[in-house]
Amino acid sequence: MRNYSEKLLYKQHMFSKIPDTFKNFYFIFFLLFLIWMLFIDSNDFFSQMALRKKLKTLEKEKYFYQEEIKKVKEEREELLYNEELLEKYARERYLMKRKNEDIYIIVEEK
Repeated sequence: MRNYSEKLLYKQHMFSKIPDTFKNFYFIFFLLFLIWMLFIDSNDFFSQMALRKKLKTLEKEKYFYQEEIKKVKEEREELLYNEELLEKYARERYLMKRKNEDIYIIVEEK
């Protein structure tokens, strides 16, 4: 019996060394909740950071493509109302020619 009582006293002594703050139910619950949200949950902190980084890159791409769309619309408007520019564009882009012309394509080697 003495051995059991010594163990019990030792445990009580060790438990008394723990500050009251760490014995509080709300503190323990908050600590477990924090650990759960940071590391265990499927939407943990690290996943959220990765998703934010991906969102920023996608927003940059969105901005880039919106600017490209604006440029293409401006070019389209110019081509619709300017016959000379339309002919130049067709010749350069699609290698179109008149009946009495020959086209020579020069390819630069790297």
